[in-house]
Amino acid sequence: MKYIWLLFSIGTIFSCNSPSAAVSANVAKAAINQTPVDTTDLSVATFAGGCFWCTEAVFERTVGVVDVVSGYTGGKEQNPTYYQVGSGKTGHTEAIQIYYDSTAIDYPTLVRVFMGTHDPTQLNRQGPDVGTQYRSGIYYRNDLEKKIVKSYFAYLESKKKYDEPIVTEVEPFNKFWLAEDYHQNYYEIPENHRNPYVVRVTKPKVEKFLKKYPDLVKAEYRSEK
Repeated sequence: MKYIWLLFSIGTIFSCNSPSAAVSANVAKAAINQTPVDTTDLSVATFAGGCFWCTEAVFERTVGVVDVVSGYTGGKEQNPTYYQVGSGKTGHTEAIQIYYDSTAIDYPTLVRVFMGTHDPTQLNRQGPDVGTQYRSGIYYRNDLEKKIVKSYFAYLESKKKYDEPIVTEVEPFNKFWLAEDYHQNYYEIPENHRNPYVVRVTKPKVEKFLKKYPDLVKAEYRSEK
């Protein structure tokens, strides 16, 4: 369904190859006239929660997050493209890589925001987007992160925060492939606010974050509605 709304919005099918996994997050940002970010001393988290336009926009507004890039993870295909991933045959899911200052925000808080801004009980889908490429996932980099995630899941289930079981996959991080340049910072481009998908899906998720976590919203976004 996202493809239909995307085509309706832009009137053209974009076709370009995904950058190599060796390409840094800076390349994607520079490609859309953003100032490159030095991620050398930043911590990294990788989440998948449906359409990456939505998850990227939420975490771009989160205190302590320095940069977010959209891409693909969890599959075996090398250097996958958006349309290959969209076929559901590569094993990848749309994901985001979050570069954050661990002195300003910690990993447990990022996990809390992630779980609170999408539906972790939907198997192989998120809202109108259906398929394994939209599955919910957290990809940990060490045993501590894994323990944090599992402990938080146990807490959520003990408090009965959801009516259905959590189906978010928790797997060790392997590779992250950057999505095509036109996906990066998609929500931040004013022209894209006319995209029906953005209106109906992305914007409500951003608004949910702003309302639910006011103490975690960056100062420059606090007046955003």
